[in-house]
This record gives sequence, C-alpha cells and structure tokens, in this order.
Amino acid sequence: AQSLDELIPWLYLRGVSSGNFQEALSALVGEQAKGLSANTVSRLKARWLKEHEDWRRRDLGQKRYVYWWADGVYSNVRLDDRLCLLVIIGVTEHGHKELVAVEDGHRESEASWRELLTGLRERGLDNAPKLAVGDGALGFWKALSKVFPDTRHQRCWVHKTANVLDK
Repeated sequence: AQSLDELIPWLYLRGVSSGNFQEALSALVGEQAKGLSANTVSRLKARWLKEHEDWRRRDLGQKRYVYWWADGVYSNVRLDDRLCLLVIIGVTEHGHKELVAVEDGHRESEASWRELLTGLRERGLDNAPKLAVGDGALGFWKALSKVFPDTRHQRCWVHKTANVLDK
C-alpha cells in the first residue's frame, strides 16, 4: 500500500532498527506487516540509497533557477559537531519550487559550499540564479561569488531577525 511505502522510510529515518520494523509496523498496520524482515528493510534501504545517488547525479543542463535559498542544517545527533547538511532550494523560471541539492558539509565552510556549487555546475547547471538568499554564514557567499559570480546576494530576513533577537 502507498501509506506503508511512505511509513517504512519514515520509521527508518526516525531510528527504528531494521530488526524492529515488523513489530513496529504490526502495531501500526496489523497483518500487512507480516513478512517484513530485516533483510527486506535492508533491500529497501539499498534501493533508497540508489535512488538518492541517482538524484544527486541527475543532469541539470535543462534547469534554470531564478532564486535559491541556501542554508546549513544541523541535526541534534552529535556524531561530529561540525557536520551539517547543506541545502539549496530553488525556484524555476516557471515558479516551481524544487530541492536542488542536499549534501554533507563541514560546518558551512567555503570549501564545502564550493564543492556543492561546483558539482551543480559540472552536472550542467550553467545558468546562474538571479538571486540567492541565505543566512549570515560567510562560506556560502564566498563560494557563490567564485562559482556563480553573476548571482546577486540577499540576506535572509528570518535569520537576520533571529540573530538580532538572540543578542
């Protein structure tokens, strides 16, 4: 069922171990969960990783983004306090919002952002967005100026307001 297909990755992302899936799903959906072994969950995880890798390598040659929002997202999991997800959301020239990139980064360093932005360019994204919106982290702005020098910069008012109120 579609709802079960959506529930399995959600449970995985919430930290339910593959050996506990059948018990967790049985409590939620009943008999539909029979036969969902740890091996099945492992196969599904492998498929999701492949889908994610295909998405990360997709051709961007036909894409044209007018705006980008960029941010580094830190999780509560403290395996390494410098690790974050670098996220870019774009709006196409037709007004559609899309997830452009999600990559691991070292804090929000210039090197991490430059690697992400260079990867987008290498996959065919030759048209720079007209405007990028981001927080005050300097790494993104420095990398953007080097990889897409024609893109205008705008500081995110939500981040700016939060920073002012935090002082």
